[in-house]
Amino acid sequence: MRRAATLVVFLAAWSGAIFAQDDTVARIRQEGLERSTVQSIFATLTDQFGPRLAGTPEYKASAEWARDRMHEMGLAGAKLEPFPFGRGWVLDKLVVEMIEPRYMPLIGYAEAWSPSTTGEIVGLPVFLGDKTAAEAAALKDRLKGGIVMTGPQTQFFRDDRPQPSLSDAPVRIGQPPWVTPRRNQADTRAISQAMRDGGAAVAIKTSEGEHGTVFVLGRDAADAATPTVVLAGEHYNMIARMLGRGIAVKLRVNVQSRYLTNDPNSYNVIAEIPGTDPQLGSEVVMIGAHLDSWHTGTGASDNADGTAVAMEAMRILKAVGARPKRTIRIGLWGAEELGLLGSKAYVAQHLTGDANKEARDKLFVYLNLDPASGPIYGWYMQDSEPSKAIFDKWTEPLKDLGMRKNVLAGIGNTDHLSFRAVGVPGFNPIQEYKDYDVRTHHTNVDLYERVREQDLKQNAVVMATFLWQAATTAERLPRP
Repeated sequence: MRRAATLVVFLAAWSGAIFAQDDTVARIRQEGLERSTVQSIFATLTDQFGPRLAGTPEYKASAEWARDRMHEMGLAGAKLEPFPFGRGWVLDKLVVEMIEPRYMPLIGYAEAWSPSTTGEIVGLPVFLGDKTAAEAAALKDRLKGGIVMTGPQTQFFRDDRPQPSLSDAPVRIGQPPWVTPRRNQADTRAISQAMRDGGAAVAIKTSEGEHGTVFVLGRDAADAATPTVVLAGEHYNMIARMLGRGIAVKLRVNVQSRYLTNDPNSYNVIAEIPGTDPQLGSEVVMIGAHLDSWHTGTGASDNADGTAVAMEAMRILKAVGARPKRTIRIGLWGAEELGLLGSKAYVAQHLTGDANKEARDKLFVYLNLDPASGPIYGWYMQDSEPSKAIFDKWTEPLKDLGMRKNVLAGIGNTDHLSFRAVGVPGFNPIQEYKDYDVRTHHTNVDLYERVREQDLKQNAVVMATFLWQAATTAERLPRP
């Protein structure tokens, strides 16, 4: 009888725990779909702060706002964590236009960290797109103070990456390759050196985006930098064709920019919901997304949507009174676009080396949001069959919201890699890729209209549910 009574108590406690967990999942769904604030968060990031290039005042202001907003949500320990970055950059003015044989404003953007031109540069451009390094060097006298078109005529790429959640067979993962033939690195460096030696005033590059879509990146090349503008491919090709036919084309280019040196840091934003279990409370389930963006659009699908969803997932959990066994922590990363710098800095400070072994061992899982937009269809499982089996169970109740399946393959080039590099399980979801690679990723049209509110709501419910499941499960995810 004593054993039977003990079994009854155990079963009652067990069923009560299961009921509480199911009830929390239901409340997550209701809160996320009926009382969402995710669109407001997203609009603030894209419209109020706009482009959030690392090292700029707009990035710092958006990080401070996110910290304060998460404090208002009731999250614990909301703070900025600085990490060394370098100088920032601000574009004050850009003119790029054709003035002969007719006037035409051109679609173009300065590369990030481009230095200023020495005032307004007007002249016939020199086309190096079909030149070897030796031929470019021989044009030294024509390059001095001139406008130089550096590459061949562009070929447009028109295909997004395949959707892995619709295929039972393996598909190519990641961004499609560029289609315009490229010089080898040695020739590229040699031509860049010839431009510097020749004293070129400004370099003009082309973009493979179609319909005026311009892919623009940039880096701080310090004293070696030449002022650089990226033109829409159609405009670049038009000028190249005109030059090839012997038509005298005259361009006017003016880049005015500033470097910011007062604060050499960038910043991550950290906050959490403390765990309640005496044994598991010190373990951590983490969600993250990068807050920074490139500078020509407003970083809507890359990655204001991911940031807004991560913040909303945490708000949902707090709003429904979730009491997770493990601590749930959020990290919004700075300078991801410059090489995952923010997440790498966090990992180096908190998880790397013998001194951080305990913290590393207690980081249960890291869930990231970055490439693409649209609904979450599943997860890239980074070649872990045991992890996939667990995620498959967590996915099943969410299929009515649009989740499809998890795929065994892994994905690269985003912040979960920083965590996996030190042995922490880290995963990124599968989302919609239609028009992402060919239209929005790192472009001038990555704007508010690229993202739908219903998708943000679905994302937030999915992420909050997975955070809750990870923070309460008795199962263990294998270390990579």
